[in-house]
Amino acid sequence: MRRPLPHFVLFTLLSVVGLSTAAEPPNFLFIFADDQAPDTIRALGNDEIHTPNLDTLVANGTTFNRAYNSGAWGGAVCMASRMMLVTGRQLWHAHKDYPKSDEYQKNNKTWPQLLASGKGYETYFSGKWHVKMDANKAFTHCTNVRPGMPNQTKQGYNRPIDGQEDVWSPYDPTFEGFWKGGTHWSEVLGNDAVQYLSMAEKSEAPFFMYLAFNAPHDPRQAPKEFVDMYPSKDIKVPESFLPIYPHCEGMGAGKGLRDEKLAPFPRTEHAIQVNRQEYYAIITHLDTQVGRMLDALKATGKKDNTYIFFTADHGLGCGHHGLLGKQNMYDHSVRVPWIINGPGIEAGKKIDTPIYLQDVMATTFDLAGMDKPEQVQFDSVMPKLRGEDSGDRPIYGGYTMTQRMVTAEGYKLILYPKIKVKRLYHIAEDPLELTDLASNPDADKRMKTLFSEFLELQETMADPLDVASLYPELL
Repeated sequence: MRRPLPHFVLFTLLSVVGLSTAAEPPNFLFIFADDQAPDTIRALGNDEIHTPNLDTLVANGTTFNRAYNSGAWGGAVCMASRMMLVTGRQLWHAHKDYPKSDEYQKNNKTWPQLLASGKGYETYFSGKWHVKMDANKAFTHCTNVRPGMPNQTKQGYNRPIDGQEDVWSPYDPTFEGFWKGGTHWSEVLGNDAVQYLSMAEKSEAPFFMYLAFNAPHDPRQAPKEFVDMYPSKDIKVPESFLPIYPHCEGMGAGKGLRDEKLAPFPRTEHAIQVNRQEYYAIITHLDTQVGRMLDALKATGKKDNTYIFFTADHGLGCGHHGLLGKQNMYDHSVRVPWIINGPGIEAGKKIDTPIYLQDVMATTFDLAGMDKPEQVQFDSVMPKLRGEDSGDRPIYGGYTMTQRMVTAEGYKLILYPKIKVKRLYHIAEDPLELTDLASNPDADKRMKTLFSEFLELQETMADPLDVASLYPELL
C-alpha cells in the first residue's frame, strides 16, 4: 500500500501545478486596516472583542502571528508603512525615495501598476491612500480616496477626565470625523467593495482590490449599538498599563505628540477603559463591513480563485505601557494581524515565523507567477506556507532618530539613542513586554549579540543614524 504524500509536499505540488495550469492568474482581495493592533481579533485570543468575520478568515486561512512594520521617519507611521507597501522599498530606502514618489507612477512601478503590466490585472482602490502619489493614476478604478485620518475636534483630545462629564461622543455626527459626508466611512468602503466586486464579476481580467479602512484610527467613532456592546466599566485595562511611560519624552512620544494627547496625563484606568471601549466598537463595526465584502466576493462565483489578505499598517498602544499612539517599538504597536485565505492555503494554521507586513506585495507577485521586480526589498511568504522555509530572521525597527529595535531568537532589544537608554525583553516568555532585563548583568552577552544583529540590519536598511558610536558598551 502506497503511503500518502506528506501534507506540505502535496501542498507544494498543488501550488506549482495550480500556478502553471490555471487559465488566468488568481484574484487578490487586499483588506487593509489602520491602527489595528495584533490583539484585537477574538480568534487570536482576545475574548473581549467581537470580530466574527475576521474570526472566519482566521478559521479558513493561515495567520502569521509575528508580522511587523519596520517603523517610520515621522509621527505619521501610516504614511511610511504605506509608502513601503506600494513601492516595495524598506524603511530608509522608502524615506529617501519619498520626494520622488511621482517617478514610481511615471515608470509604472507601484504595486497595482506592476500587477497590471505584468499579468493584466484590473485594479481597484477605495479608502485611505496617504502616500505622495495620485491613486487615480495608480489604479484602473478609484473612488473615495481618503486622507490620513478623518478630522478630529478639540473635544476629542484629553478625554475622558475622571469625575467630569465627557464632552465627546463616538456616535454623535456633529463631531464629523467618520460621519462627515453623511455615511460612516467604513460603510462607504463596504459599499464601494460590493460595487467593485459586482464590476469584477463581469470582467474577464483577474482583479486586484486594495480596500483600505481609515478605521480603527481615531477619532474612534461607531454607531451607538456597537459602542453599547462594550460597557466601559467592563473593559480590561492592559496588564502593561502605566500612568506614564518613563522614557516617553526621550523617545519622541511624549506629551507634545498628537496621538498621545488623546487621553489625559497621567493616564487613568477609566480613561484607558473608555479609549479601548471606542477602539473595540469601531473594530467590530469594521468587521461588519468585512463580512459584506466576503459575502459579495462569494456572490461573484470567483472566490475559489481569489486570495484574501487582511492586515493593518501598524498597531496601536491604546493604553499599553502608558502609551496611546503607535510611535513606539513595543509589539502592540509594531506588530499587526496578518491573515491569508485562498486556494491551497491551510485552514486554521498559525505561524510564528516573523515577517514584515509589506511582504504581502511580493507574495502577490509569487502567486501571480511573476518575477519579483528588482526594486522590491520584501519577500514572498509562500515558501513559508509551502514548508520550504521555516527559519527565523531578525526584524528591524526604527522611528525617527529617537528609537531603534531588533528582535531575534525570542528577544527584543529597544534603544533610545538620544537618551542612550537600552531595554531588553524576552518576548518568547514575556510577550506583553512587562519585564525589562537590560539592567541584569547576565543580559550583557544577549544585548551584544542583538546589537550585532541590529548593526547588520542597519546597513541593509540604509539607516542614517550612527547608533554604534552611541552604544560603545555593546560593541
